[in-house]
Amino acid sequence: MEERISVRFRSEGKQYDFDPRGLRCMPGDGLIVETANGLEYGVCSRANFSQEEGRARGGTLRPVIRKATADDLVTVARNREKEKYAFKVCQEKIAEHGLDMKLVSVECSFEGNKILFFFTSEGRVDFRNLVKSLAGVFHTRIELRQIGIRDEAKLLGGLGICGRPFCCSSFLREFQPVSIKMAKTQNLSLNPTKISGTCGRLMCCLKYEQAAYEDLMKDAPRMDSFVETPDGAGTIISVNTLREKVRVRLDSEPDTLRTYYNSEIRVIRSGKGKRPEGYVEPPKEELALLRRGSESPEDQLRREQAALAAALDSFMAEQTGDAAREQADRVSSRRSRSRRGSGKPAEAKQQPPKAAVPDGADQPAQKKEGGGHRHRHRGHRGGGSKSAQHGEARSPAPQPKPSEGGEKKSSGRRWHHHRGRRKSGGGKPAGGSE
Repeated sequence: MEERISVRFRSEGKQYDFDPRGLRCMPGDGLIVETANGLEYGVCSRANFSQEEGRARGGTLRPVIRKATADDLVTVARNREKEKYAFKVCQEKIAEHGLDMKLVSVECSFEGNKILFFFTSEGRVDFRNLVKSLAGVFHTRIELRQIGIRDEAKLLGGLGICGRPFCCSSFLREFQPVSIKMAKTQNLSLNPTKISGTCGRLMCCLKYEQAAYEDLMKDAPRMDSFVETPDGAGTIISVNTLREKVRVRLDSEPDTLRTYYNSEIRVIRSGKGKRPEGYVEPPKEELALLRRGSESPEDQLRREQAALAAALDSFMAEQTGDAAREQADRVSSRRSRSRRGSGKPAEAKQQPPKAAVPDGADQPAQKKEGGGHRHRHRGHRGGGSKSAQHGEARSPAPQPKPSEGGEKKSSGRRWHHHRGRRKSGGGKPAGGSE
């Protein structure tokens, strides 16, 4: 992808793309770029972007030389002062030679090797002597260029009747053709003072809405058409293209004008002409079917406001519900974590107490795996001490009585066997005998 930036010269709205050559530029940065007339100073209007994101243009992009330095800004300021002086001198020379021309603007190149004068005139002007006089004053290359009245407005700038800056001096890249037919299509007054811009030509904004009007005009009836309405037959007096409504003078009530939607009428004759021969108006019941459920502007506004309020309430309720659910989920997660942190002691307290059994009778494997601390703890519970673990004699554990059944006897045998296996050295268990 080819990287590029947009640069604007002077106060004109037209922008030009240049190759930044790896230089990162931001809008508002002063740049020195290469043009067909040499080096020029411009202001970056759009930062680095790829070719697909920008407008496709043919040809090779000219490069950006560098960002403007402090010396470059001093040169630009000096050229602006030179332009003011050249403008004053040129006006004096024009009056001296008696030429019918109006000086519009003066531009001095960044390198100072050329001065360009823009002027307007109703006809052709022989300014050869004027060029010689100016060259004798400034001792540089002089160029005079005749422009149109629209170009004059673009160079000078200003505010339109809408209160905004001129379109041509702010964002329009090029002038588009505007005709009086566009004003007729949009049902505008043909008064030149109302449809003309400051430059005296037709306003460029007439072009903006022309496509929309042309699309609406495809389904809109024509003026003076003979139509059928829900209240009877009549003739169209006016057409509101944007609202898609027409005003009709009914044959039964010629002194009253009624407004209908385009969908409520049936065109019998399009445009001016004679009334169709042998036409018979349909009965009122059939014409009433053309009427649609129309409502007054107040009712329509009230309905739209109610629908908007209902949609807003639904949206707020949904957002509030989501927030409440998220808060509940966070509280539930915190509670679950706290329960998991304190769950083991609570479960240990809730477990029923185990029956008293001789030490090591039911869990020999746990004593084997538990380590020294667990063994000492169990020895203590069995009535022994640390000296018993080192081979000293200790009191024998109570033996089950014969009357308790064979199951308890077998339990006693397992306990003696386990104690015998735990005793290191192969001797008898310490402190007891069969």
